Amino acid sequence: MQVSFIGLGIMGLPMAKHIYNKGYLYKVYNRTREKADYFFERGIDVALSPKDAAIGADYIITMVSNSDDVHDVILGKDGVIHHAKKGAVVIDMSSINPEVSKQIGERLQEKGIRFLDAPVSGGERGAIEGKLAIMVGGEEEVVDDARKVLQLMGTPVHVGSLGSGGYAKLANQIMVALHIQAMSEAFTLAKKANLQADQLFEAIKNGLAGSNVLEQKVSNIQHGVFEPGFKVSLHLKDLNNVLEAADQLDVQLPFTNEIQQVMQEMNKQGMGELDHSSLYAYLQKKQEK
Repeated sequence: MQVSFIGLGIMGLPMAKHIYNKGYLYKVYNRTREKADYFFERGIDVALSPKDAAIGADYIITMVSNSDDVHDVILGKDGVIHHAKKGAVVIDMSSINPEVSKQIGERLQEKGIRFLDAPVSGGERGAIEGKLAIMVGGEEEVVDDARKVLQLMGTPVHVGSLGSGGYAKLANQIMVALHIQAMSEAFTLAKKANLQADQLFEAIKNGLAGSNVLEQKVSNIQHGVFEPGFKVSLHLKDLNNVLEAADQLDVQLPFTNEIQQVMQEMNKQGMGELDHSSLYAYLQKKQEK
């Protein structure tokens, strides 16, 4: 089993490391070459392009930022489609517009290349620990084939046909965004009432408000450090996709609209590269005005 991995960012690098540690990593590619040094130093072939990464691979995983990037690395002039062998499985684990995933799948199918959309949730910690939630869309036979690869990075759940993984991820991103907003407002109130963040966390973590979001992000709030596990700009991209899909499906999402506007303002204020839990810091600034 030979697995090529394209996209070695905050999430992609630790995901690829799990595949390497099990002995299945074949090639890697990243637009910024230096991010592949970890694997180059360990004898893994660093491809010169996505199509080079696809040569000879049984499975090709893409983990990049947005719909345009996925389209480019798979279908572009140097894309995977040009050199992937017939029967290979391309697994896009990025968070993109599900309708784009369907279009990519159709193009790959014409070449006899199989495709899954399999976005993830769990943040950088989940990627490092190999405990990502993986939402998979595609044909059941292809999902069963790729399960042995996906299980190296987390827990895959087949949620439906191609594009379903993306829609599941959009639903996930609604809940994460609104939870972070609720958590930020709760800790803002607590701070004004002279409660200590660590004591509040201990008091509520085992109650109904406890969650993975709270567990993973509370330290950012406690210490006021917002190094990105998942950037505001990327979450905003996801919420834009959510609201575009909602418009197409004629669904009203008023609270998602609200948090999208907040993240748009954060992005304008130069907070786009911070972790999405920096919503708390944004609220603190508003209190000072």
